[in-house]
Amino acid sequence: MAVYGYIRVSARDQNEDRQLVAMHNVKVPKRNIYLDKQSGKDFERPMYSELVQKLQKDDLIFVKSIDRLGRNYKEIQEQWQFLTRVKEVDIVVIDMPLLDTRRGKSLVGTLLSDIVLQVLAFAAENERDNIRTRQREGIDAAKAKGVKFGRPRVGMPENFDEICRKWRYGMITTEQAAQQCGVSRSTLYKRYHELIGDP
Repeated sequence: MAVYGYIRVSARDQNEDRQLVAMHNVKVPKRNIYLDKQSGKDFERPMYSELVQKLQKDDLIFVKSIDRLGRNYKEIQEQWQFLTRVKEVDIVVIDMPLLDTRRGKSLVGTLLSDIVLQVLAFAAENERDNIRTRQREGIDAAKAKGVKFGRPRVGMPENFDEICRKWRYGMITTEQAAQQCGVSRSTLYKRYHELIGDP
């Protein structure tokens, strides 16, 4: 029996230390810890896929909490069934002792685990939806206050009209016009059509 740990954080700048400490506390060997820095919306994750391929019957997987496994209710259920019934491995959710398939081999234990899993999987997806809603509300509130998102708009020099006139009449090349404006060729075209119109 091999013991594995699975860790997931949603973004590259998020810290996985809390989950690593939890894996250390349950004695998961460092070489058997798999880490994805990716959204939990689905299971298309490179390290998770590699872990699943490695699993053998009676192996054991630790995850810190159910939302680290994923945040899609239906897919969490499907993966749990796949891991426990097809791959025949055990799963322990460290933060939720009831979700320890080593203890729930009886019919009552399995039923209890399934009920808890359904509730927690639903809560994980619901939290994902709440995060998206809060982000959208935050963006809308910021826009209402005049906050601009995206790259700052590139300003054009005061003699932009003159540069464009020379460019239009072939006195300078597109490359020269872009250099004189301090922008790329694509930005030059875009701003020309915005400010002056089609030639």
